[in-house]
Order: sequence, then structure tokens, then C-alpha cells
Amino acid sequence: MKREVAAPATEAHPMDELLRMDRIPHIWCPTCGLGTVVTAFASAVDKLEIPLDDLAVVSGIGCTGRVAGYIKVDSFHTTHGRAIPFATGLHLTNPKLKVVVISGDGDLISIGGNHFIHAARRNVDITVICVNNFIYAMTGGQVAPTTPLRANASTMPYGNFERPFNIPYLAESSGAVYVARWTALHVRRLTKAIAEALQKPGFSVVEVISPCSTLYSRRNRIGTGLDLMKFYHDNCEIKHGADTRELDIGFQEEITVGKFIDTERPTYVESMNTWYAEVFGDQYEPYEGSAK
Repeated sequence: MKREVAAPATEAHPMDELLRMDRIPHIWCPTCGLGTVVTAFASAVDKLEIPLDDLAVVSGIGCTGRVAGYIKVDSFHTTHGRAIPFATGLHLTNPKLKVVVISGDGDLISIGGNHFIHAARRNVDITVICVNNFIYAMTGGQVAPTTPLRANASTMPYGNFERPFNIPYLAESSGAVYVARWTALHVRRLTKAIAEALQKPGFSVVEVISPCSTLYSRRNRIGTGLDLMKFYHDNCEIKHGADTRELDIGFQEEITVGKFIDTERPTYVESMNTWYAEVFGDQYEPYEGSAK
């Protein structure tokens, strides 16, 4: 009996519309969680049916910073730490544009930390997806402001003794109106969180735990990136509404994930329009952007 051979696939890949397929395969290491983060983001955009002409993606320098180059929308790969101010400029020029920052912990919380807290304070209407890989992965494995205590790094060869930032607490205390944390293996929950963040007016933050599969895991002799993601996925407590002050991440310890903050506050543009309407009365025309 002659065996039938399946016909070649003719349908487009479900992410063809959003990804620059001519740049695939990507440069990320095997077992890095960035691929699943991009999948979750693409799925959220598709679920919400956001017109791609109304979407912009901004990133900084680092492994996660490469995401902007793979997304087939207007995107910009900024200098180190400057993703949020560039995104703020895009948003203020055209408030109807959905602006998303996708970058790493070193770019957003260390070098760009000042921009992070002030954008949250102002409640600028942008969404920030921060992939936390616990280390400076692209530049040699130096200790980062998110490296867990006792973890090894090239600049902390005997273990880190500096207390790391608790990103959800930093975001909430600075003024973010939406804050969530998931691991890169919580794909469906992560997709839902990104979709919620995209719909939230104001400064929204989604932290994604995805320890570096190369430098962090090798220096600490704790397996592959998949081993690390599975460790945090399998050793986590889902606790929506948890007190963000209690969300520190220890070295190879159980972590808390979930949606922690979902509140309402006037956005930067709303606050500006309200204030100037009070100052100038009927003479003031509400600002709607300067984009043509």
C-alpha cells in the first residue's frame, strides 16, 4: 500500500503579521525565555485585535532589547536605559498610539531606573514589559540590581551581597496603576496579563521572570535556562493582590507571582488637560497630540 505524503503547509504562520520573519531565526540562546515572552506579547496583541498601525514597540540595549527588531510594527532600539523617555515622547506626540516598552532589568531598572520611577510617578500611558534575567547577560554576566542575594556574577565571584530591587514594589511605590509578575513558562497567564496591561490607561508594568540560560545559570551551576524557568514556575505561589513589599526574590527560593496592582489614576495627559482647563478656562483646547 502506497503511503500518502502530507501536502506542504500553505497557511501562514500565526505570527507572520506581527513578526519580521525575514530576521528569523533569532539570536537568543537555547532555553532562553525571551521566545515565549514574544509569543505571549504577540498573542495578546492578536487577542485584542490592536491595529498594527496603532502600535509601537520601544526597547533598550541588552538581550531583551533585541525584541524591537523582530516585531513588525513601528519600533525603535534606543540607547542603553533610554527606552522609557523615548516611549514617553512617542506617546505625548500621539496619545492615541499604543506604546509598549519591552526591555530587560538592567536596561529598565538600573541604567534606566530614574526614567522608570518618574514615568510611573507621572502615570504616563505606556506599557512596560520587563524581562528579569537576574544579571547583565549580554555584557559579561556582571551583577545587576536584580541579582538575588548570594548568586554568583562576574563582578561578584563570591556571591552577591547587595540587596536587589523588588520590581513590583518599586513600580507600585512610584505610582504604577497596573503591576503583575509571571514567569516565562506561565504563557497563558502572562498573555492575559499583557493584554490587561495594554488596555490599562496609565503606567502598567509586567515583570517576567526568565533567568539567563547562559551566564547566570552556568556561573551558578544550576542547569539550563529551562531548568531555571521550571524551578521558578514549579516553586511559586500565585497570590493576586499580594503586598508588593513582600515580593523579594531569593536565590533559588520560592517566589510569589500574580496580579498585584490594578487601580485607577488620571494619566499624565488627563492631568495636564484638567489642570490647564482650570487655569485657562474656555480658552484652553484639550491636548490630543501633535501627530499629523
